[in-house]
Formats: sequence, structure tokens, C-alpha cells
Amino acid sequence: MPQSGHPDVIIIGGGLAGADAAWQAAMEGARVLLYEMRPVRRTPAHQTGNLAELVCSNSLKSNQLITAAGMLKHEMRLLGSVVIASADRAAVPSGGALSVDRDLFAAAVTAAIEGHPRITVVREEVTEIPDGLPVVIATGPLTSDALAAQIQALTGTQALYFYDAASPIVDAETINRDIAWEASRYDKGEPEGYLNCPFTEAEYHRFREELLKAERVPLKDFEPIKLFEGCLPIEELAQRGELTLAYGPLKPVGLRHPRTGGRPFAVAQLRRENRAGTLYSLVGFQTRLTWPEQRRIFRTIPGLENATFVRLGVMHRNTYLNSPALLEPTLALRRRPNREASLFFAGQITGVEGYVESAATGILVGINAARAARAEPLLTLPPETMLGALVEYIAHGSADNFQPMNANLGVLPPLVPNAFGMPRRREERHRALTERGLRKMAALAAAIGRAPAPATAAA
Repeated sequence: MPQSGHPDVIIIGGGLAGADAAWQAAMEGARVLLYEMRPVRRTPAHQTGNLAELVCSNSLKSNQLITAAGMLKHEMRLLGSVVIASADRAAVPSGGALSVDRDLFAAAVTAAIEGHPRITVVREEVTEIPDGLPVVIATGPLTSDALAAQIQALTGTQALYFYDAASPIVDAETINRDIAWEASRYDKGEPEGYLNCPFTEAEYHRFREELLKAERVPLKDFEPIKLFEGCLPIEELAQRGELTLAYGPLKPVGLRHPRTGGRPFAVAQLRRENRAGTLYSLVGFQTRLTWPEQRRIFRTIPGLENATFVRLGVMHRNTYLNSPALLEPTLALRRRPNREASLFFAGQITGVEGYVESAATGILVGINAARAARAEPLLTLPPETMLGALVEYIAHGSADNFQPMNANLGVLPPLVPNAFGMPRRREERHRALTERGLRKMAALAAAIGRAPAPATAAA
């Protein structure tokens, strides 16, 4: 339902960060104008015009509270994230992780945003940054050239970027179930969330050799390759050592073959992509191999000899800011010459990496954009929270060597010993860190009047 009157906040970009920013600003009472250029203008990675479309994996990582990813998702639930509410409703089996049916998820977010009475969605490209009221730029890693030039002119910095890659997706009916079997690592969660394709030692080495000599999609000569360490192409990993894949994406730990009872030398895991179980993605198989090479080589994986690939892997450029030199912990731009109102950034363009991390920054920015519209003090987050620690990293990290960051417990402030000393076991320390942060976030959420997004909002 469109709003009436002039907007209080403008948000540019309808991805995960833009969606949660719009939702939070509207929940603060602001009238929001959300611009999304799709489907009027396509990007190299997106396929639909839905808001919050997932372009790489369908996994939002672990749901377990003692992990960094699980901690961050629970913080977002405390703050009423529409993205996480939608993900919970669109979840598919994937062990201890939160994975979603990507079409149901994006449709749920789109319906929630478009149905909010204080949000108006406009489908057109923004080429100039508006002035006169708070603006949120949440255009993500595929910011259009025209807007990227505006951002660069405003910040006075050279654009930063790295290359990201997506894994192929396989038609489930074409997977050989005589070879592949259902199981989650260590039997955690629903076994039907994953299929496992086992390699013998000889099969593993042949597969690696094929990766090493495979043809790759060339990159532009004037763009030196910058690869994000958390999402390296599988062929890049293969070059790093004979057993790098076996200790990385093809690790067999936590898996026993149901017929032999033994652990395979290596395992390619496929994760369920939708509720119907008709699609599976190859876990950790980000790649920039040419499409013919992907078909040829990935069909040498045991169980995929007759596989039909409904989507092949792609690689694309991701753009991000040198945030420590530019952003406050509120995610507002520090200096904005000749501008009247606040400018905020959210999502991967800030230097966080990952679906959940991107959406989480949208929550903070949405709240702060609404506060700026009311001329109120902006919100900063406790550094003991995962979102607060991530924002601290991107605002106060090293501007000389800034790299994108995933949620991880290492960014949290260390524990302070109590009368009983420090927890000795690693799991106990992790639990203490996450419980401390969640207490802080629960108190903050109550103080600002936040509540979990209602289930009907994400239906």
C-alpha cells in the first residue's frame, strides 16, 4: 500500500540490507521511499525483480546460538528483522543451518515490504544521490556505474572491490542416488538437507587435476584480481595444495558411508535449495570456470555423471567502500561536503560480507535514518553484540588494508574473568561470548521498543 505525502527517508537498493532498512525505518514511524532498479535494469547476477533475491548460496549459515552466524541471526530476531522472519518461514532442511527456498524467501520479503503502509517501492534506477533528507545507499556489490561514480565523487576515494563467485545448482532427479546418500555432518539436523558424493583417493586426485588445467572465464586486463578469502573459487583452492580441497570444501569429516561404514577420502556435499527438494547446490563450489568446463568437470564427481545443471557458476565484481576512512559507527558518512542531510550506507558496500551481515547493517541504518529525519541522536550498538562488533570493525578497522569481514567470534571483545576465572573449554568460552552479547542486544531492543517481526509480516 503506497504512503501518502512526502517521504522522510529515501533508501536506494532493494536487496537484503535495503529491505531491512526500509522495514526498520517504517517501524520507527518514518515514511519510506525505496528505490530498486530491477527489473527495469538488470544486473549480471540477478534473475528476477523480487526484493532480497539471493544470488549465490541459499544458506544463511548456522542457526546455533554458540556460533557467530547464529548469534547474529538471533540479534536480528530481537530487533524485528523482516529478512530473518521471512527466512524462518521459507526454511528448508539443512542440518543446523538456516537455508531457504530462495523463491519463497524473496517473495515473502517483497510482499512484506510492498504491503507496508509507510513504504512505497519505486522501480527505477537512481543515478544521483538525493539531498535534503536522510538517504540510505544499500545498492550492494553490484552498484550501477552511474551511482558508483556519484559515490566516488562524494567520498573522494578510489573504489575498492573484490571478485565473488556463485556455485552451480543441480536438478535433483539427475543425481545418482545409488552413489550419493543423504546425511548431515555428525548427523546434525535433518538428513535430507544434504546429499553426499564420495570420492576415492584416486577419484579425488583426478578431479583436482582436471580443475588445475580447466579453462577459466578471463577477467578484464585493467582489473587486477582480488579474491575474498571466504568465498574462493574451487579451482583457486585446488592450486593451493594437493590436499587443500580435502581439508576444505571436500572435507569428509562427520560423514560415514551408509554401506561401508567408513569415511570416504573426500566428499562433495550438495545442499537442498527448495522445499520440494527438486534442486541442490554444490556446497563450496564457487567457480569462474567456463560453462562447458563446469559441465565436463563437475560430471566427474561420483553421483553427478548424468547431472543436469539448472544454473552454472558465475563470477562477478563486488564493490565496497574503504569504510574505516569514511563511516561512523552509526554507518553515516563522516563528511558530506555541501550536503544538507545525513547519508548512510548499508550492506556489502560497507565491507561486511555475507547475506545475514548485509541485512543486519540495514537494521541499524534504518533505525538511524528515521532518527536523523526526526533530528534525534543516532543509535550506536554495544561492541559485545555481533552486529555492534562488525560495525566497529568496518568503522574503526585499518583504512590502509581494509578487507570485507564475515561475522566471527574473533571480532568480539574478550571475556573479562569473573570470580571463577575464565571458562576453560572452547565451547564454554563461545557460549559465554554469545550469551553476553545477546543479553546486551535484548536490553537494547527493549529500550528502543523493538519486538520480533510478526509472522504475518513475512508470509
